[in-house]
Amino acid sequence: MALTDSAIKSFKPRDTPYKKADGGGLYLLISSNGSKAWRFKYHYLNKEKLLALGVYPEISLAQAREKHSEARKLLIEGIDPSAAKIEKKRLRLEKSEITFELVANEWHAHNIERWSKSHAIYILHRFEMDVFPIIGKRPIHELKPTDILDLIRKIEERGASEIARRTKGMCSQVFDYAVITERIAINPTTSLAGALKPVKKGHFAAFTYKELPVFIEKLERNDARLYNHTRLGLKLIMLTFVRTNELIGMSWDEIDYEAKQWVIPAERMKMKRAHIVPLSRQALAIIDELKNLAIQSPYVFPSQVRSNKHMSNNTLLKALERMGYILISNNFCMI
Repeated sequence: MALTDSAIKSFKPRDTPYKKADGGGLYLLISSNGSKAWRFKYHYLNKEKLLALGVYPEISLAQAREKHSEARKLLIEGIDPSAAKIEKKRLRLEKSEITFELVANEWHAHNIERWSKSHAIYILHRFEMDVFPIIGKRPIHELKPTDILDLIRKIEERGASEIARRTKGMCSQVFDYAVITERIAINPTTSLAGALKPVKKGHFAAFTYKELPVFIEKLERNDARLYNHTRLGLKLIMLTFVRTNELIGMSWDEIDYEAKQWVIPAERMKMKRAHIVPLSRQALAIIDELKNLAIQSPYVFPSQVRSNKHMSNNTLLKALERMGYILISNNFCMI
């Protein structure tokens, strides 16, 4: 006779466990301590087996019958329900161990050879600063669009809209990689199009030609007491028109004195092509002055702290501040 909820509630514990059948191998086991557990007895490959379906009332009568029905369908397909349950648990545990941080680091390692060193460092830094502390330890298959949106909103709240946009793009690439490697089915960031605040484009900070004489005079006078390498770096960048990253990474073996040129290797260039910079008489004079400073380093502009490293971009920006310039609305202005 099939069970009912009222009948189940009326079953009292006895000195020894006993069973109450619901039909088709499904029964309720009432223990001597009063607990009630669902069991499914079946035969697979001529062997009697038992499948635990949960405990009443956490698993209701209706839910137990549904689980029982699913298990019987597996038997019809020739699958052992107990083995299927173990495999399902294994996959669930495996998925829980595949975190966003794990996949992001795998994606980073997969792409690192096609990136410049600085770009690879920047990506990892952004993840470690803004992403890993929030979603890094979470299973990647559990992450929803709202999780990513909340993360990006936190970056926007500190006024870093451009960083928010880049971070969203990097996360999207990680999710794409997770889809390709069959960790997830859908990239949750695809539904975030238009959700970010628009980034207001502007011109890069620059002096006007009328301001240059004043700047050069201040640089020569050096009232700001700039470190020699910093002052000479600012002078050389005006003569070579290179990016600051390219300047500070300049090494002595890149300079060809005979040809009067500086050959920046492809791996240090944004476009991944070697770049030749002609060196004027004034530029060579500055390089000679730097050489005469006699600091043992592979870099023309070594770090003040560690000579085996080059100076940072921030060194040049701080130098401009000390000279009386600040960055306002994407333009350098004199204080």
